[in-house]
Amino acid sequence: MSIQTIPTTPFAGQRPGTSGLRKKVTEFLQPGYLENFVEAIFLTLGEGAGRTLVVGGDGRYFNRGAIQTILRMAAAHGVQRVLVGRGGILSTPAVSCVIRKHAAFGGIVLSASHNPGGPDGDFGIKYNIGNGGPAPETLTEAMFANTQALTHYRISDAGPVDLDQLGSTQLDGMAVEIIDPVADYAELMARLFDFAAIRALFAGGFRMRFDAMHAVSGPYATTILEGMLGAPAGTVVNGEPLEDFGGGHPDPNPVNAAELIACMDGPGAPDFGAASDGDGDRNMIVGRRLAVTPSDSLAIIAANATVAPGYAGGVQGIARSMPTSTAADRVAEALGISCFETPTGWKYFGNLMDAELVTLCGEESYGTGSHHIREKDGLWAVLFWLNLLAVRGKPVGEIVREHWARFGRNYYSRHDYEAVDAAAADAMMAALRAQLPALAGQVFGSFRVALADDFAYTDPVDHSVATRQGIRIVMADGSRIVFRLSGTGTEGATVRLYLERYEADPARHDIDTQYALSELIAIADSVSGLRQRTGRDRPTVVT
Repeated sequence: MSIQTIPTTPFAGQRPGTSGLRKKVTEFLQPGYLENFVEAIFLTLGEGAGRTLVVGGDGRYFNRGAIQTILRMAAAHGVQRVLVGRGGILSTPAVSCVIRKHAAFGGIVLSASHNPGGPDGDFGIKYNIGNGGPAPETLTEAMFANTQALTHYRISDAGPVDLDQLGSTQLDGMAVEIIDPVADYAELMARLFDFAAIRALFAGGFRMRFDAMHAVSGPYATTILEGMLGAPAGTVVNGEPLEDFGGGHPDPNPVNAAELIACMDGPGAPDFGAASDGDGDRNMIVGRRLAVTPSDSLAIIAANATVAPGYAGGVQGIARSMPTSTAADRVAEALGISCFETPTGWKYFGNLMDAELVTLCGEESYGTGSHHIREKDGLWAVLFWLNLLAVRGKPVGEIVREHWARFGRNYYSRHDYEAVDAAAADAMMAALRAQLPALAGQVFGSFRVALADDFAYTDPVDHSVATRQGIRIVMADGSRIVFRLSGTGTEGATVRLYLERYEADPARHDIDTQYALSELIAIADSVSGLRQRTGRDRPTVVT
């Protein structure tokens, strides 16, 4: 066994986005492509002697092969010990949990989250730091700079490692420990939630359906829901992680989880439905004939946090991404706590949690979590709702409507225009920015613009500044239109249009969402020329 130095040349476009480097599998399969990026990670971090690294992924196509390469390169860079999930499996929340429990210096997560998988699908890699959260932009920019200056990479010629056998082995002097991917995470969940109350709920005949979408959350949900909590066998469907997610799109929303929605809308529906995504960090909560929006779910969790033992002391603060609805802000105001508005990307919550400024965090893109780890956590949100249902003894729909009656309803929707010509999308955003100074005070139909800006954020902890984070058009009544280009796609550009209108009157809480937002939708198109510029007469996905 020896360390090899392999000559290489830089690849263009290896700048990590919101959640790491995501590209088509075919790009990652180019000779040296993965190796270059991993070399840039290790160059940025420095030599790893005496340190522990965590590695795992969502099981998508190329997951196993990529892990073998990373292990050989870790050995070449002096890493002393690597913890790897059995079969190469570790959900993104579990990676964060394992990093924190075992005091690792960081972890490498292999996932493209909710993006499709398979040989023609997407692949991704990101680095998480010692607090368990995504690397900050200063670190990812340093990694990108290193990718552009590489002349060689270092790799051991040892291996491969048996990823399916629990226990420790050696790889060129480096300890490789294959761990149960679920154990540490399940232990943490049992400390946070009242498992006895949830077991009693299921023992009393409560029925649920958890759609794992053939993604990584399947083993976690099966172990915890069916094994530890006593849910009937078959509660978890599509529970086996597959390299192509069974040909589906592992994004838990009413469009891609249509089978779950149909089940919950039909006769004999279970009491509760839920789904998670490719890497297990997102969630969808569904009651009978009601899909709970992620923005409402965050607000309801915040308003009821003390039902769970891990949050019995209350909530220190809430953080939400800027495009997420302001429903959580109303809860924070009622509780007398702070609500922070951040750019999109879970990494922006890390400093707030480390500084103990916030307990709960959420994004409109079906991501919810807390300070228990430093990632959003799909199954955590499902367990919270189960704890809430067990304590309150009321169905999902009643809990949601009681929340609206107390705080008002934020009608909310996101319209995605996917794989749009990147130049056209950039031109639209540039034209919108040019209009911003003149928009404030203008009247559009029944709305008057109170604020129009390109969202910028100054971190209250380290004072770093993030600019150009999305265009906000805020109306005098608090209604909002937000435009943003997504950083998670791998083809063209994805234009995201977010729409929000507040309604205090309980008598008007059952209007169709798209109808309630119809005037704002028309204003958004009028101001941006969205349909004309993109050449699309309708969104690709509406959630």
